[in-house]
Amino acid sequence: MKRLLDIEFHKFRYSRSSKILTIIYLSIVALMMLVGMIKIDFNGFSGSFSDLGIFDFPYVWHVSTYFTSFLKIFIAIVIVSLTASEYSNRTIKQNLIDGLSKKELILSKFYFVLILAVLTTLVVFLASLTLGLIYSDYNEIGIIFSDLQFIGAFFLGHLVFFSFCLFAGILLKRSAFALGFVAVWWLFEGAVNIIAYVIDKAYGTQVYDYVLHILPLNAMANLIKQPFTRIDLIGSSINQVTQGGLVFDYQVEWIDVASVLIWSSIFIYWAFALLKRRDL
Repeated sequence: MKRLLDIEFHKFRYSRSSKILTIIYLSIVALMMLVGMIKIDFNGFSGSFSDLGIFDFPYVWHVSTYFTSFLKIFIAIVIVSLTASEYSNRTIKQNLIDGLSKKELILSKFYFVLILAVLTTLVVFLASLTLGLIYSDYNEIGIIFSDLQFIGAFFLGHLVFFSFCLFAGILLKRSAFALGFVAVWWLFEGAVNIIAYVIDKAYGTQVYDYVLHILPLNAMANLIKQPFTRIDLIGSSINQVTQGGLVFDYQVEWIDVASVLIWSSIFIYWAFALLKRRDL
């Protein structure tokens, strides 16, 4: 495993664009530390974001993982770019000539994807912990480390998305085409969601609920649900309008966990199947 990871990180070290994108990702996560000082004036409330309690333990785990999950596109571009460049630079063929089997080749890429998912999760965990320690009014160990399910969901969401991008890069061999394919698939799932919702309304079915958990990007997005209504200021406003008629469930659902694990395995298998069949 170490030998295979060394090969992939060697490629990463000599990719300028990959290092720039990684630095941008880390810089944005670091800027999260300053968000708590931003002043806001909303619905009679005047103060900073930290005064809303969004960085209190355990809410900070939910809020930080939800918003930083949108940044994974930067690391996804790194994966697609490195994968596509191996075809243009004939690095894959050279690896095979040097004695690497196709199974070892795909394993090296899976390990790289797995490590990236672990590292991004670790970065967000440390950033969230720091935010909580700075701004939270609660410092009991039991409260600090409750709701860590969102950190686990963050990792799984990144793992399935990175695996999808790896598959797209191997499938299309060009970074622009691969990213375009990911975007088109995202639009496809959006269209399926709309159709399923219309069918539910017209015929009283539950197609939308199944689609929400089965398709890969849907399941990924559904792992961490919106945290806005957990904020007292917003939640109380919604309750006044709906008279308490809306109930929100924020928990990570097992069906989404199972779905992203299955899809991650499928994407890696498909990537291996493509490499195995191709004459590189």
